[in-house]
Amino acid sequence: MNPLLKSLSLLAIAFAAIVCSTTTSSSAPPTTPVQQPDQSTSRTKIVMLGTGTPITDPDRSGPAVAIIVDGQPYLIDFGPGVVRRAAAAQRAGLMPEVGKLTRAFVTHLHSDHTVGYPDLIFTTWVMDRKEPLEVFGPSGLKSMTKHILAAYKEDIAMRVKGLELADPRGYQVNPHEIKPGLIYQDKNVRVTAFSVRHGSWKEAYGYRFETPDRKIVISGDSAPSESVVENCNGCDVLIHEVYSEAGFKTRPAKWQKYHSSFHTSSRELGELATRARPGLLVLYHQLFWGMTEESLLEEMQRYYKGRVVSAHDLNAF
Repeated sequence: MNPLLKSLSLLAIAFAAIVCSTTTSSSAPPTTPVQQPDQSTSRTKIVMLGTGTPITDPDRSGPAVAIIVDGQPYLIDFGPGVVRRAAAAQRAGLMPEVGKLTRAFVTHLHSDHTVGYPDLIFTTWVMDRKEPLEVFGPSGLKSMTKHILAAYKEDIAMRVKGLELADPRGYQVNPHEIKPGLIYQDKNVRVTAFSVRHGSWKEAYGYRFETPDRKIVISGDSAPSESVVENCNGCDVLIHEVYSEAGFKTRPAKWQKYHSSFHTSSRELGELATRARPGLLVLYHQLFWGMTEESLLEEMQRYYKGRVVSAHDLNAF
């Protein structure tokens, strides 16, 4: 073969191989949904352990957010699947071992935010938590805690007195029923609770976390609440629930009445975030009702001109 033709032929083969490799790589699904934060510049990171709702979406665990400051995690809400999601975050290098889950804050006592409570108490104990769990939340938390521990008394007795010889401090819980204001402080964080409107619940809270380098506000389940605007007020990150305005229009009248009282539409959130001025708006507890995530983001961008992302489980910010 002519040397020039031979060289051109080899180049063509190499080019085809590169194109094939690139196509295969870009079409393959991602190996993990985790978005790594820049750990070199921030002492604080947020890990979305669960972004779901009461709807049984297998891709979205129940509501749970971890704020990690210098390696210490602080948990907000404990929906179904919380400890497995925390273990997945640990495996991805996003947070420490689940036995370090010793501080938790619950926004309100709806089941989708609390069904993971026994999991949080007992699985972290099995995974070597050696100190009582400190939990902060609304009235009713002490009663809920008492009844969970009573329900698992046989398990507790077997683990403490049986061959496991488990640390008897590890299953213990100190529930703190709170009121609005500063409710917790240590060397890493100041945590302020504030009331939000969540339908007919007498007590529902959002939280503001102030760390050495970030101010983070989380709404919990909430209809539009002025307290969110006041507590964010230019915060670094606002994590807020939302429902699709377009999807809402497809709902029966009964459910429209319910959701408009208990939750926040994309239009309402856009107006609220415009006044709250967060550096980043993170959507969670998203209700789509047949709409796509892309269409929900289009709605948000119609009503809000700041930075906004729709979170998935194990996203980190």
